[in-house]
Amino acid sequence: MSLLEVRALRGGYGAVDILNGVDLDLGEGDLVAVIGPNGAGKSTLMKAIFGLVALRAGTVRFQGEDITGERPDRIVRRGLAYVPQERNVFASLSVQENLEMGAFIRRDDFSAQIDRVYSLFPRLGERRRQAAGTLSGGERQMLAMGRALMLEPRLLMLDEPTAGLAPNVVDYTFARILDINRLGIGVLMVEQNAKQALAVAQRGVVLVMGVKRYEAPGRELLHSREVAEMFLGA
Repeated sequence: MSLLEVRALRGGYGAVDILNGVDLDLGEGDLVAVIGPNGAGKSTLMKAIFGLVALRAGTVRFQGEDITGERPDRIVRRGLAYVPQERNVFASLSVQENLEMGAFIRRDDFSAQIDRVYSLFPRLGERRRQAAGTLSGGERQMLAMGRALMLEPRLLMLDEPTAGLAPNVVDYTFARILDINRLGIGVLMVEQNAKQALAVAQRGVVLVMGVKRYEAPGRELLHSREVAEMFLGA
């Protein structure tokens, strides 16, 4: 059974459909990268899965249950976490407070999970009392991922996790995403750094004009001449 199953998803903003019948499957512990040109519907797909975009057709199933159009706060409780590209931390709160906010629905002692986040992202541990708004872009992205991990999700969705980061920070971020995936957490990420994303992903999906154009193992897409010429700048 798929962890996430998307079928014939159609929807967008106002009267305009951005998604035009998208299918997607992600199994337990999979790492899937969604790439494609600007305006392809990549971020819209993530938002649609998470209940942030109105759908006109199609279904989204998570762990075998229909979550189509469900409210984000209910989807989070099911074990699906989403990290948007922008405004993904509370700037005025400290690193520690941001992580505590990530555990807002937990009623148990989550201190061990905070320690696990600091173990995964040591820089956050060093800056735990620092306001999130004063962190570097890479550190804010680490904090956003760490906050999403506070509910111990089964699936983590990342929208452009390396956007605007320096090359060395991009490498570090991809390494941490692999670490998260090795914990058994499924990862679905949208990425403009397509080559690096396909290099680490088990599977890649190429979205064009709201339609899935290609799907194959990440490294197979990486070495596909057609995909490279059209989408990888080769």
